[in-house]
Amino acid sequence: MTAQLNAYIHSEEAREQAAFYAQALGGEILSTMTYGQTPGTPEEIKDKVMHMVLSVAGGNIIFLSDSFGPSQRGRFISLALSYKKEEEARQAFENLSKDGTVKFPLELQPWGAYYGEVEDKFGVNWQIVTS
Repeated sequence: MTAQLNAYIHSEEAREQAAFYAQALGGEILSTMTYGQTPGTPEEIKDKVMHMVLSVAGGNIIFLSDSFGPSQRGRFISLALSYKKEEEARQAFENLSKDGTVKFPLELQPWGAYYGEVEDKFGVNWQIVTS
């Protein structure tokens, strides 16, 4: 099984935090998706970052999104695994779900990838996605 592991940071200010990391570590924002890009989004959250991809320090990728409410330092980080094959993503999701809690089932998303979230039995949050 082959996968890429990325940090996923949930922030009160994702854009500001990404700009800081890009400057501090040398890098650039590769893409930004806001909640306003999805159908039926309430007006008050349309500008919030749903998903941002940041390349830093020679190509290392960090994902960021805006949180809803105050962040608790050290508690708003998820580990994101990106798989090329749906079967591998499903296997990892099932394995991590054992004795854990499925937060969002692994399902096909409007942007064309499979995505799901699980908190493992140790309390670590994982996001599983196909690329």
